Amino acid sequence: MKIAINIPLVGKEEISVVTSILRDGALTSAANQGGKYVQKFEKSVSTFVKSKYAIAVNSGTAALQASLYALDIKKGDEVLLPSFTFVATANAVVSTGAKPVFVDILKENYTINPDDLQKKITKKTRAIIPVHLYGNVANIERLSEISKKNNIPIIEDSAQSLGSTYKGKHTGTFFEMGCYSMYPAKVMTSGEGGFIVTNNKKLRDKLLMIRNHGMVHGYDTKVFGLNLRLPEISAAIATIQMKKLPGFLKARKNNAKLLSKLISDLKIQLPQQRKNENVNWYLYTISTNKRDVILKALNKKGIGAASYYPIPVHKTPFYKLKTKLPITDWSAKHVISLPIHPNVTKNNIEYIAKTMRDIL
Repeated sequence: MKIAINIPLVGKEEISVVTSILRDGALTSAANQGGKYVQKFEKSVSTFVKSKYAIAVNSGTAALQASLYALDIKKGDEVLLPSFTFVATANAVVSTGAKPVFVDILKENYTINPDDLQKKITKKTRAIIPVHLYGNVANIERLSEISKKNNIPIIEDSAQSLGSTYKGKHTGTFFEMGCYSMYPAKVMTSGEGGFIVTNNKKLRDKLLMIRNHGMVHGYDTKVFGLNLRLPEISAAIATIQMKKLPGFLKARKNNAKLLSKLISDLKIQLPQQRKNENVNWYLYTISTNKRDVILKALNKKGIGAASYYPIPVHKTPFYKLKTKLPITDWSAKHVISLPIHPNVTKNNIEYIAKTMRDIL
């Protein structure tokens, strides 16, 4: 038996629309508003997350970059973010010339620690990027207080939290901008792709230019930009995936609920939803003092469990910083994510649970 940690769920509809676009030959568009499928996809996103605007780009990393450019983040600026995340969050900051300043996380849900965040704000701080890791929602109230008190804008890294809500409101829509990824391992995919949501028209108009070399009508570059456009094929796939997303999220929730029930008595820390929080169960993440032993045993049994992230960003060879982040370091040595994606069956969940019980 082989159970992958996450796999893209693509069907006949996606294949059909890709074939249709290839026949038509309109593979992309350099128009300010994007091509037909890009616009259609953006409307579906805005409807789902209840934002005024959505801007499609070609990756989650591009979404972060474009958002930082939209805020005019540059050399000499500092951006606060967690180290316990995928490296793209920090790399996007470095690409602007700014300095990423790493903040510790909360042990309860692996999101940014507001107390440590407040301590690390300086006169150079120009933005904050909280990461809704594993689909868990960062502390919105505290982040809002800190943002208002210090007049610092927030870009939400919602790459892993599409569908997660707090008090009924979607992640990515609480602050200036929210950035999402549509990489194949995410809750929905377009192959490669990403998007930004915002309720600010000025930011939206600027983002449309940034994704297209700073142009509006062609050859009239008004701001710095790059080719961050989402191809029509990817946008079409994403539009169909958005229709399927509620079903994907329901399956993940059901699998998470069953798995929790079957392993709740084991000596491990199960993922917990906080009050008023509804997570998308992108990664069902436990913590245990026997991480390496359990991980090796699960993989040996064909269960694609994984550790996200065994090396925090600040300890990677490129960054190599001696910043003290005790909970980040602890989490890197103790977390395991288990498969619960929509293709995981009830029998699969029972097999994962039985294997866990045998190990422990």
